Amino acid sequence: MKYSQAAEDPSSRRTYQEEGWFKFSPILDRGVISYVCSSIQGWTSKPPLGAAFEADGATLRAVHGCHLYDDTYERLARLPMLLDTAREILEDDVYVYQFKINIKHALEGREWPWHTDFSFWSNEDGMPSPRAVNIAVNVDDVREENGPILLLSGSHRGESIPQMGTQPSSSGSDWQANVSAELPYTVEESMVQRLLIHHPQTPLLGPAGSVFAFHPNIIHSSSRNRSRQRRSILIITYNAVSNVPKSVTRPEFLVGRDPTPLQPLDGTVL
Repeated sequence: MKYSQAAEDPSSRRTYQEEGWFKFSPILDRGVISYVCSSIQGWTSKPPLGAAFEADGATLRAVHGCHLYDDTYERLARLPMLLDTAREILEDDVYVYQFKINIKHALEGREWPWHTDFSFWSNEDGMPSPRAVNIAVNVDDVREENGPILLLSGSHRGESIPQMGTQPSSSGSDWQANVSAELPYTVEESMVQRLLIHHPQTPLLGPAGSVFAFHPNIIHSSSRNRSRQRRSILIITYNAVSNVPKSVTRPEFLVGRDPTPLQPLDGTVL
């Protein structure tokens, strides 16, 4: 599979700092997207380790950590287009903190409440600071009606946002609660409505292969899939090697244990 190599340009860096996200100019090769779609099809009938489900216990909601056992996904995390951007944003070497594919099946995929990712990583894993970045790839065409990621642009800046939450789990055995539609750490709707005055709601729309970067402290959510088309998004979270969490108990497929700096893929194919 070929890929488009592109480093982050200065305007993208400024947009990320000011708005908390930006969209890449190129898109990933269709071969990469086809591979992910084939994986999802296989997982639907035979869920792997790290699979999470909707409330019915049968509909696949997400798969975590597939880069640990699939060489294609391991190499995907080292594409210069993605890895170099993460290193430039964080001004540090990075490793994969989390690798997941979130799936909303047609008419069945449920919402993700308003939240920030860093609230989970800090409370559950002891991540010292939000020196990480999410790189999201649309695996399917993402439209308004099939549940796109919704960001409050610029909400990563300024004061810490109060969040409703529970005590951190004492072990990683109940990790599924952290990836369900009833998240343990959420931003109150009344707070979201106040923030909307100055932070416009922005959907991450685009065809399959579209790539976005967004900040761990940006407030985001996604709605239920109301359409007859699946909506899947692959998200790689890169963490700075100087920002390793202090108290990780959640499973390795959910939280990366190896902080060895990633090296860019050498070549033009996965």
